[in-house]
Amino acid sequence: MLKKDRIVDPVLTELARGYTNAQMIATSLFPVVALDKEAGKVPSFGKEAFKIYSTERAIRAKSNRILPEDLSSIDVITEEHDLEYPVDYREENESMLGKEKHATRVVSEGIALRLEKKAADLAQTAGNYPSGNKKALTSTGCWSDTANSVPLVDIEAGKEAIRGKIGHYPNTVIMGPATFSALKVHPQVMDRIKYSMKGVLTVDLLKEIIGVDNVVVGNGIYASDAGVFADIWGDNFILAYVNNQANPTEYDPSFGYTYKKSGYPQVDKYAENGGKVAIVRSTDFFVPKIAGSDAGYLISNTVA
Repeated sequence: MLKKDRIVDPVLTELARGYTNAQMIATSLFPVVALDKEAGKVPSFGKEAFKIYSTERAIRAKSNRILPEDLSSIDVITEEHDLEYPVDYREENESMLGKEKHATRVVSEGIALRLEKKAADLAQTAGNYPSGNKKALTSTGCWSDTANSVPLVDIEAGKEAIRGKIGHYPNTVIMGPATFSALKVHPQVMDRIKYSMKGVLTVDLLKEIIGVDNVVVGNGIYASDAGVFADIWGDNFILAYVNNQANPTEYDPSFGYTYKKSGYPQVDKYAENGGKVAIVRSTDFFVPKIAGSDAGYLISNTVA
């Protein structure tokens, strides 16, 4: 019945699915996993792969059987996200670039921003990390105190905390712009790059310094209802082991995922005002979730 009520526009849908915004980085920490349905159970990850088993077998003896762990699971219920934008037929006729295409970008941007904020709130909440996988900096320990703080020591401790729990070093770093700015002028970091070509910290140089493959700065901002702008990613530094395969599945260990219903987003149109106004509407189903909190480490309050 629902399918009969919605006639999807294939051109605008393709445009929405191809839409990207460099300021949005949520899927660098929560890669997208496609689900067949809106809800379901997905596994959280045990430590079977890291156990030492007795593998020696005597002649004619039984094979050494692993006793499987009872793996816990996560309830995943994707949420419907929906935005629409009105386009008068006169606006469409007069627009050189196509007002309906513009409308598609606007609603796509709005939904992407919503995902970004939800993922950032999830990743920057200390209560979502286990004991030993977080450090709240205070006073002289904040990286903005260039005389006393030791950011590279803090980062190395985070890397070892993750390795000690999952057997892998983190491969991803996410940080806010204030944190990156603090690192750019910190003497401990500058000492490592003083002989580089420009002597200026870049993301690529930071990758080499801390030994992490993927370093991303979240520069996105949002406006409150009162019109006050703020950073989506605050003064935090997040280390994580992320499944960065081209087509991840929910069975692959990772700090988190964006669980998304297959086949979305979709863009449809319907008419109002006797056909003079076309409503361009985008619909998506997703939810970001932490799948393995042991695979993440949060350093918060980097700037005093």
